[in-house]
Amino acid sequence: MRTFDLIRDAVLSEYRERVAEYLVQYESVLLSKDDADQQLIRDTANQLRGYLRGLNTTRVLGMAYWEELDRRVVDTWLTSEE
Repeated sequence: MRTFDLIRDAVLSEYRERVAEYLVQYESVLLSKDDADQQLIRDTANQLRGYLRGLNTTRVLGMAYWEELDRRVVDTWLTSEE
């Protein structure tokens, strides 16, 4: 399953619509088919990690989900270009 699908599934149902609106912005950069600027990708991935951390802190997303999603973001967009 794709990372963004996992995020949507992990969010409590009453918050999914609002979170989905924010995720579109991250997806547009991270899943772009264009040769995007690698610094922009790293910055966006780190912003997504912060957003997920915030969702975990406010209990919109559970700790187990957060840990797995954070690992996927790091593995997918932060370690591949270093």
